[in-house]
Amino acid sequence: AKAAIARINPNVAVELHNLRLTADNAPALVAGYDIVVDGSDNFETRYAVADACAVEKRPLVHAAVGRFDGSVTVLKPFETGTDGRPNPSYRDLFPEPPPAGLVPSCAVAGVLGVLTGVVGTLQAMEAIKLIAGIGEPLVGRLLLYDALAARFDTIRYKSS
Repeated sequence: AKAAIARINPNVAVELHNLRLTADNAPALVAGYDIVVDGSDNFETRYAVADACAVEKRPLVHAAVGRFDGSVTVLKPFETGTDGRPNPSYRDLFPEPPPAGLVPSCAVAGVLGVLTGVVGTLQAMEAIKLIAGIGEPLVGRLLLYDALAARFDTIRYKSS
């Protein structure tokens, strides 16, 4: 990936982290960045990243895909919303991971490559909105994409 990025744009600096992200090392890793964009494929990593971003006060642009669907949200639980309440966290949206084996992995279920492109592009737009300070990021809102129906839905969620 680093070589491909360098071919596309040699002005981009890629910093490699050759490690498995865990709850123990996530806070130090997250602390070195202004915004975190998560597209991990397992719940253990998702919770570790979200918890670290909350502790380190870093915005998290989270996305996930299933076989034919995807979702995107922005998490800033260290800030308050316009209603004066704390913004929701990942654990407000997903209090606990599903039981083991309930949600098949991407490797087992299969994921369409174009689906990751659609969801990844939406995720990139959320990151750009945060960087540029424009628009209304998906804080407290989960954008759902159903690829088979070509439909978008948004659900609101709050801190508990």
